[in-house]
Amino acid sequence: MSQYAMLAADVVAVLVLVFALFVPRHGRRELVVAFLGVNIGVVAVTAALGSGTVGAGLGLGLFGVLSIIRLRSEELAQHEVAYYFAALALGLIGGLLSTASWLSGALMLAVLASIFVGDHPRVVGSGRTQEVLVERAFTHEAGLVAHLEMLLGARVEDVSVRRTDLVNDTTLVRVRYSPRAVTHERTAVTHERIVDAA
Repeated sequence: MSQYAMLAADVVAVLVLVFALFVPRHGRRELVVAFLGVNIGVVAVTAALGSGTVGAGLGLGLFGVLSIIRLRSEELAQHEVAYYFAALALGLIGGLLSTASWLSGALMLAVLASIFVGDHPRVVGSGRTQEVLVERAFTHEAGLVAHLEMLLGARVEDVSVRRTDLVNDTTLVRVRYSPRAVTHERTAVTHERIVDAA
């Protein structure tokens, strides 16, 4: 498979990743430019390195460096990190393995298949996770769970207390919940605020 064919395969693969998987499932269109930019940038750099006397070791080193890059302006959710990683992997495959025949295509399909299956709604379910700052200090988990269910209007599946501040009367928790209505009546809660959606 020629280098031009591999570049074309990479473009098709990243378009499938972004527009057929990520956008329909998560809808964060502001990350589209990031995924496309990362992929095309990586494939361009690796193709340039591969055309010279540079070995694959440097390419793998580049992959390691790029994989630890974090966006300082916003914390990414785990599924968004997975899409970034997939975009990086597709770019490296398209740039470094330009002389391979069936292997490159198979690896690209494997990356897309892993994202398709791992991020499928039937696998991940409809649960959501949020970090919530409750303006009330809870020392008993049962009371905290009941309060969160009334606040979120959902069934709490898991709660992890990050910090309980008895002086300022606050509790910082990370909660995983299903966005379906709970059995008891939801009450008005006006003092809580959600500080970080995941």
